[in-house]
Amino acid sequence: QVQLVESGGGLVQAGGSLRLSCAASGRTFSNYAMGWFRRAPGKEREFVAAISWSGRSTDYADSMKGRFTISRDNARNTVYLQMNSLKPDDTAVYYCACGAAAWTSRAEQGYDYWGQGTQVTVSS
Repeated sequence: QVQLVESGGGLVQAGGSLRLSCAASGRTFSNYAMGWFRRAPGKEREFVAAISWSGRSTDYADSMKGRFTISRDNARNTVYLQMNSLKPDDTAVYYCACGAAAWTSRAEQGYDYWGQGTQVTVSS
């Protein structure tokens, strides 16, 4: 059974940083792309970032480029999202997802397992 467990969320002031982690189990983690999505209050879930199976290829939503960095440690079966220069608009529940393939995707349909999410709240 595949499990994805996110951690690292919390309350931070605008301009601050947080590092999210997602620990995966139940699958050969290194074979698959991983992604982060988020759902803000009253909005649809949206793509944040993705990383290919090897970590050599990454993709970011435009509003996150330059502020967020996705990385992975295949030896630890963990993917990370470093978030800097946080804004109140970044307030959301952040979800980790395991891809259905080795390459990145911006679509939710490109992922077949999801974590429960971790809350990130950015105060102004």
